[in-house]
Amino acid sequence: MLTSSGLDRILTLELVRVSERAAVAAARLRGRGDEKAADQVAVDAMRSELNRLAIRGTVVIGEGERDEAPMLYIGEEVGAGDGPVVDIALDPLEGTTLCAKNQPNSLAVIAIAEKGSLLNAPDVYMDKIAIGPGYPEGTINIDLSPTENITRLAKAKGVEIHHITACILDRPRHAKLIDEVRATGAAIRLIGDGDVAAIIDTTDPEATGIDIYLGTGGAPEGVLAAAALRCTGGQMQGRLILDTPEKVARAAKMGVADPKAIYRAEDLASGDVLFAATGVTDGNMLAGVKFTKNYIETHTIVMRSSSRTVREIIAKHQDPDKF
Repeated sequence: MLTSSGLDRILTLELVRVSERAAVAAARLRGRGDEKAADQVAVDAMRSELNRLAIRGTVVIGEGERDEAPMLYIGEEVGAGDGPVVDIALDPLEGTTLCAKNQPNSLAVIAIAEKGSLLNAPDVYMDKIAIGPGYPEGTINIDLSPTENITRLAKAKGVEIHHITACILDRPRHAKLIDEVRATGAAIRLIGDGDVAAIIDTTDPEATGIDIYLGTGGAPEGVLAAAALRCTGGQMQGRLILDTPEKVARAAKMGVADPKAIYRAEDLASGDVLFAATGVTDGNMLAGVKFTKNYIETHTIVMRSSSRTVREIIAKHQDPDKF
């Protein structure tokens, strides 16, 4: 139920089971080269576990529209039918290509928030910039150049620019961005997929080596990443890329009044937010699922915004047949 401070904290640990189930299902197809099959088993496992939770949930960030996704589509109602009314953002397999190729940083990800707290983002690109906690508010600004943002971050961190590492999706559209960042003297870590994991990596740069995320990626993934940053105190700004009349109309239908609006993490995921991510493949922050003869091991990070609590859970599931 809802408490005076928001969601019942019991849900925080219940959420771990949801991401664990999806991660284990996907990991069984790790490296098999079949993205669709891996995504489908993760979706099925996450949906099944969600329907055990004592919630009345609505998927607002999911696998797509109802006619595109048979399960966990936007607008689908999940949960056991009692408990708090919540909105849900999820990606049962963030980084489907990464999983299919058994490459780093594939995750099972889910966020739950109070009703009306998550931006119902259309499936378009979003320009994003994100840093972790511990910096003065306003350190980054999406309207400034990459050079200015990296300079400001280095100053706030108290280091020279060459100590800063930016994470950017390796896409042709980012060629100019990559050139400009390199010209500052900062390092770049290019990634093939998985910008939710990349943005989460900024929350612990000492462990991950990532100080800032820059570039464009999916708007739904931006909402999921913002949920994690809300739980850690990180900063993020995003702006939808609505470059056709059709995209503007679709966004307006989903409640986006200003197509040029800049969204902070607090705008993308407001209220009390719970977030969980389980590693499918090994990554910067989370280890992938490990299969042994006697048990399955999972590594999950679970967070809550109202208490700024971050837990890492390494679980050994002693009965592999139940997964």
